[in-house]
Amino acid sequence: MKVCIVIPFYNHAAAIGAVVRELKSFGLPCIIVNDGSDADCSPVLRALVAQEGSWLQVVERATNGGKGAAVMTGCDAAYARGFTHALQLDADGQHDAHDIPKALELASLHPDALISGYPVYDESVPAARRYGRYATHVWVWINTLSLSIRDSMCGFRVYPLATARQVWLGHHMSRRMDFDIEIMVRMFWNGVEVVGFPTRVTYPQDGVSHFDGLRDNLRISRIHARLFCGMLKRLPVLLVRSAGRRVRGAVA
Repeated sequence: MKVCIVIPFYNHAAAIGAVVRELKSFGLPCIIVNDGSDADCSPVLRALVAQEGSWLQVVERATNGGKGAAVMTGCDAAYARGFTHALQLDADGQHDAHDIPKALELASLHPDALISGYPVYDESVPAARRYGRYATHVWVWINTLSLSIRDSMCGFRVYPLATARQVWLGHHMSRRMDFDIEIMVRMFWNGVEVVGFPTRVTYPQDGVSHFDGLRDNLRISRIHARLFCGMLKRLPVLLVRSAGRRVRGAVA
């Protein structure tokens, strides 16, 4: 395994410095993808690179393409540099970096799997955000015929790059917040194991959220509909896999 960190970045100039300082102690190269942020963000990122040195790199996207576009750009850059796995974290500091060793240990035990956090929230999480995610969980369970995916929206993940790239090179993928859901379901359909781990997620009161309650929920509803149609096409295969999991569970 050769792992680097990939951070999709859009207008989080106030938070990124603290995130980078927290990540430095883990000794992993880091690629920040500046997804067409406002003009005042590039100088902040350049100053960080000048301060931190070669372990930190910035990839610039000329225009904002969305979180999914930034993640794919970062993972493609990591793959081109010879990395086998990308550990994705958000730029706003909501993910607990202390859980990075846990994620990496799981990745070493399951190198072909998608490793994904499932949130343990504190009182800072908006109630609407917490309960709104449950509807997505139900649709993901329907579209995979499995309860093995604990959360499909957490942006704290370790991607096996070769198999993840097969998905987005073979499909016209979602580019924004719905990317997290689609890539996980499609990787599951391709036979990739999804291994979850609990991780603390906070929503800082002064944090910047780019989740648009109307547009992003519409996008998520649309991707669930697309995935449901895809599930119907794969129904026989998914039913066989589901039966196999039940048999293995009974034997165990």
